[in-house]
Order: sequence, then C-alpha cells, then structure tokens
Amino acid sequence: MRNNLIHDINLDFPATRTLVPKSAGMAPDGLRSSERIDEVMMMCDRDQPVYEQISSFSIALYTLGFFDCPDLMSAEEMDAQKAAAFLKDHFTEIRQAALPIHYRITESSERYLLVVGDPLFPRHFASLVDTNSARPFFSKLPFFGAGFDSMEELKKEFVDIDGITDQDFHFFKKNWYGTIPPESVGKIYIVKD
Repeated sequence: MRNNLIHDINLDFPATRTLVPKSAGMAPDGLRSSERIDEVMMMCDRDQPVYEQISSFSIALYTLGFFDCPDLMSAEEMDAQKAAAFLKDHFTEIRQAALPIHYRITESSERYLLVVGDPLFPRHFASLVDTNSARPFFSKLPFFGAGFDSMEELKKEFVDIDGITDQDFHFFKKNWYGTIPPESVGKIYIVKD
C-alpha cells in the first residue's frame, strides 16, 4: 500500500484519477478508500487477476475500510455466513431511493453497500463508489477480478443464478454506533421539557 499517495495522486493510479477530479475536496477516509481500490485493482484486476481467490465480501469490506490490516493480503477472508453476520452488525438496509444523488466515496464519510441475494445468505457485495459514473459500483465478480460495474451489469451477472431475481438487490448504509453520523455533524439540537 502506498503511504504518500497524496503527493502523486494524479500520476500512477487510474482508479484514483477517475475518482478524484482536480478540484475536489477529499474526505480523510476517501483517500484511504481510493488507495485501497487502487491496491485491489493491482492485485485483482479483471484483465490480469493475480490474487483471485478472495471473496467479493472481503474485497468490498476492505475497500470500505472495515478491516484493520496493512494491505489486501492481510484482509480477513469471509464466507457468506460471516458476511451476513457482519452486515447485520455494521449496516442498516435502506431503499434505493435513499441513496444520495451525488455521491463519491472520496468526498464523503458515508459508506454504502450493494448486497446481492438474501441479506441473511448474501451472494455478492459491491461498494458504491461514484453515483455520477456510468459504473458506480466496485466489486470482485466470481471467476473474474475486481472492477467497476453498473447495476445492469451486476444484474446480468447474477439474476437467474441460484434463484436470484431483480428484487434480490439490496442497499445498505454503514451504521455509526458511538459516533455522530456525518449528516448530523454541526447540527445543534435543543430539547425542551
């Protein structure tokens, strides 16, 4: 993983160049997320997957920053059962209409996840990266490497496999237990008895 990516952010990594426009304000976690996406693309790119035996669950959660590890090779491997428990503990399901219209992972501290299949028995995870892009989701497809996909591409990949239908695509938002949610920072609440 690169430590000083901020100095050469527009030089090496194509994913970072795509996610970070020239005058964008970047959230602290945004830089780390873009760095993780670049690392995953180096290791699991669809053209030349080097490290392809890792699950989509681990890739999506690593990208969102849920593992306390120095790099992708140290990330915990998750099966569907562990992924469902993790989803229950760390995310809340939301409607697709509740997703922000203009969201970019590098500019927001919110984190969103697309879950394919029953949330109790998930089949695939994809992290929402950029809603203004033609391919707003980042994930690792089964038998392929990691990359960016549109909702239509993900539906083509998973619908009619293991009984998955169009209704089996669920959206989740990261919980903020013990912290102030980003949308509430700076707000003052007055409670009167």
